[in-house]
Amino acid sequence: MISTTRANRPGAAPRRTVLRTALASGALTAGATLATAPSAAATGRQDSRPRPATPAEALDALAAGNRRWRTFRERHPHEGRVLRQELVGGQHPFALVLGCIDSRVPPELVFDQGLGDLMTVRSAGQVLDEAVLGSIAYGVLELGIPLVLVLGHQSCGAVAAAVEADEHGTHLPAHIQYLADQIAPAIDHSVTGAARVDATVGANVGLVTARLAAEPDLAAKVASGDLAIVGARYELATQLVHAVD
Repeated sequence: MISTTRANRPGAAPRRTVLRTALASGALTAGATLATAPSAAATGRQDSRPRPATPAEALDALAAGNRRWRTFRERHPHEGRVLRQELVGGQHPFALVLGCIDSRVPPELVFDQGLGDLMTVRSAGQVLDEAVLGSIAYGVLELGIPLVLVLGHQSCGAVAAAVEADEHGTHLPAHIQYLADQIAPAIDHSVTGAARVDATVGANVGLVTARLAAEPDLAAKVASGDLAIVGARYELATQLVHAVD
């Protein structure tokens, strides 16, 4: 199940449990009942879904979008003329996805979202640096985004390069070594071969998620219940997004 970093409030269902109800059989699936939204004609949107305002609602929206994507029922929402004009005046994305630069894993397609829905930050292997951290902080602190999703993926080239460099003691060219150095602490030495790369993909997602949760400004948002930081993985073979603990 997807792991979160939200704290629990007395008398309420644990937030970890609430967010994990968005998952079934290891897959992201929609499940929350949301409030009535303005009509599509009034908003210029291509459907009447309300914009998610909480971490749980945001996770549900991503879950529903991934289900459409992997079952070839994409809507390609929120691309119309009226909405494009509305977005000139500002943006209110409901989730921030920190993903890899891999061309096979574009978040807007993987989650079937449109203009103004997602803020995306992409670096090889979801590696963090000051630019990435600053971009995430901007989305959370300035735009009030309630969900940060760290999205790794099957057959990640950056992870494979880091594992190979670690195994052979080689130095990668130019700035690629920086990526390998950042991924290295996540390398799973308990397995070998292709299994090591595969296991390290998940471990790296967990490492990046933990690092983000340790950022003081983000941690404060998590503690207040305004933010969840979630780890997930995309399978190229099935197009399924599932939890990474």
